Order: sequence, then structure tokens, then C-alpha cells
Amino acid sequence: MAGRLQVNPTRMELKRLKVRLKTAVRGHKLLKDKSDEMIRRFMEFAKQNKTLREQVEQELSTALRTFIVAKAVSDDAVIQEAVAMPSKTVKLTMDSQNIMSVVVPVMELIESESKDKYPYSFGSVTAELDSSIAVLSGLMQKMVKLAEIEKTCNMLAIEIEKNRRRVNALEYVMIPQLEETIKFITMKLDENERSNIVRLVKVKAMIAQERV
Repeated sequence: MAGRLQVNPTRMELKRLKVRLKTAVRGHKLLKDKSDEMIRRFMEFAKQNKTLREQVEQELSTALRTFIVAKAVSDDAVIQEAVAMPSKTVKLTMDSQNIMSVVVPVMELIESESKDKYPYSFGSVTAELDSSIAVLSGLMQKMVKLAEIEKTCNMLAIEIEKNRRRVNALEYVMIPQLEETIKFITMKLDENERSNIVRLVKVKAMIAQERV
């Protein structure tokens, strides 16, 4: 249970605490709404991440299997010579976007134009190597997108946890403390008011007796 704040029980302090309480309640609602929206966006990205990761893992597994077959039926020197020179170059650009006050990365893979998809003679290697290279080449864009989404999920998860702690601090500590302190000051002021009334009544009675 949250205790009350150590403040002077004055009307000025009561007014100040009521303003703080109103601000804290409004802030709690805004943070709670923000947290709910961030969780919704996180779930969307998590779903995309799951789907894309399954696709990447499946295609990568297929590419590795065919590459193993290609190595089994071809000399290592032939394989190394075939893949020594890339058929195209790639460039990774980085940008960012703001999602619920969280700056997350945006990555784009730019591939150079290439006339030849395979940087070797078809007669020197097996069809399995062709298939493996084709799958791996198509995976590059997906792997970059997967890295982008996974980083976004991680950053949103961290911010959601921070936001949850702020909401809990307001809900279970600050707001109860302010409410308890306001209640205490109100009781003290009411008590002082009653004491003043009693004193005034006694003074009035004493004055009335002196006049008799």
C-alpha cells in the first residue's frame, strides 16, 4: 500500500496536489492507451516475423540441401571456381521510421543490374548448384526484411516494458500517494475548521456571559 507524501497540510498544498493528481490520472490514461497501441503494432510485426522467418528457413534449407548434392558430385575446386566471382553487386541503404515514438530501422537492398544470373559456364557444374544459387539469390531481400522486422520487434518490446513500468508506477504508487495525501490534508483542514468553530462558539459564549 502506498503511503502519503510528507507535506504541510495547507490549502495551497491541497490545491497543488489536486492539480498533480489530475495530471497523473491523465498521463496514466495516455500511457495506457499508448501501451495498448504499441502491443497491437508489436503483434502485427511479430506475426510478419514468424511468417517470413518460416519462409526463409525453409528456402535456406532447400538451398543448402541442393548445394550439398552439388558438392557431392563435383570437385571442390570446380565449385570454388564457379562461385568465386559474383554476378552482381548489392548495396544496403539504411533509414528510419517512427512507430509510437520508437525510431526503428528501415533497410533496403539495392541490387545492380546483371545480364548473367549465374557467373559460370553451365557445362562445368551440375543443375543442383544452379538451383542452390537461384534460391540463395532470391533470399537476400527476404533476409534483409527479416532483420529489419526482428529489430523492430526487439525495440518495440523494450519500449513496451519501459512503458509498462511507467504505467504501474503511476497506477500503484504516485496516484495512490496523491489520493492518500489529499485525503489526509482535507481531513486536517476540516478538523482545523471544526476546532476554529468550537473556539468561536466558546468565545461568543464567554462574551455573552460577561455582558450579563
